[in-house]
Amino acid sequence: MTEACIVGWAHTPFGKLEEPDIEALMARVAGAAIEDAGISPAEIDASFIGLFNGGFSKQDFPSSLVLQSLPELRFKPSTRYENACATGTAAIHGARDFLAAGRGRFALVVGAEKMTATPGAQIGDILLNASYRREEGDIPAGFAGVFGRIADGYFQRYGDQSDALAAIAAKNHKNGVDNPYAQIRKDLGFAFCRTESEKNPFVAPPLKRTDCSLVSDGAAALVLTDEDTARAMAKAVRFRAAVQVNDFLPISKRDITRFDGATEAWQRAFAAADAKLADLSFVETHDCFTVAELLEYEAMGLTPQGQGARAALEGWTAADGRLPVNRSGGLKAKGHPIGATGVSMHAIAAMQLTGQAGAMQLPRAELAGVFNMGGAAVANYVSILEALR
Repeated sequence: MTEACIVGWAHTPFGKLEEPDIEALMARVAGAAIEDAGISPAEIDASFIGLFNGGFSKQDFPSSLVLQSLPELRFKPSTRYENACATGTAAIHGARDFLAAGRGRFALVVGAEKMTATPGAQIGDILLNASYRREEGDIPAGFAGVFGRIADGYFQRYGDQSDALAAIAAKNHKNGVDNPYAQIRKDLGFAFCRTESEKNPFVAPPLKRTDCSLVSDGAAALVLTDEDTARAMAKAVRFRAAVQVNDFLPISKRDITRFDGATEAWQRAFAAADAKLADLSFVETHDCFTVAELLEYEAMGLTPQGQGARAALEGWTAADGRLPVNRSGGLKAKGHPIGATGVSMHAIAAMQLTGQAGAMQLPRAELAGVFNMGGAAVANYVSILEALR
């Protein structure tokens, strides 16, 4: 069996966009990704749509919306995927399975979310749908409160890590300056991210506003095909590994100071790819909150448990560090339109691996790691990618 390859992509800017709804956002990227792949819409055999929704849009059941802009896809299978903040990567896995089963030659993946039209209080309640409401539904500050609790537990065990969290935020905002798709393209600096202020208040102590990802609109799309077909195409990025690991939903059933599901996903991905962390050129990881990126350093094996701060404070994960992490600016600067995030992470990794990342381009981009998670390390996806040639 040959492995799936990414052969085309498209990406909107993230932020408060003029597109009125998810249909318009999907239309903006679906045809563009197909064109980028150098094929016609009629050659797409199936579509895989990532949308979290949860109340952001009254229009649910989005699988056939892509037909509005691509009528050539009529009478072909199209399926909606949802797995909290890992929704986009779940759709990618659906496309990979479709290709591996030999059911088609080309698959379209679209991830989208329209969040900014929803009132703030309602946004917080919708995001809590990605937690275990029976136990966590009344945590103050919504999902930020869940990660505030995680950060507080980590601080109690390992000491105050506010400097490290500020360093992560500052790094990602600095990186976001170079990303034309990023919602915030401003280098905020360490001092601003470290200091509580009127412009950077506590949201869910110890997390401040600069520790939290953004409310965003946006979409991204990929075209996938089998490896044999990809070899004849203009560009191709191959999956060396693609792993999904799910953990318990209630945080009460886990040690929340460690992301065990993420650790397991990384270990399985490295085994499947016959690779190790030192082989990676860069990582795009799920920094929905800065403490998540800190814990993900430990989960991927960059530092031992409880020592993730070293990677941030000593510059290991900077653009010129030993393992650049979130050269795109991550969710922190790029934005986090939930259904689009996993697709975006893979698209940007593919840009890096094919030398098409523009100002974001790293001098060495040979093997990429992508970590996308749903909930508080509940749905954990790791991809390891390389250029096919």
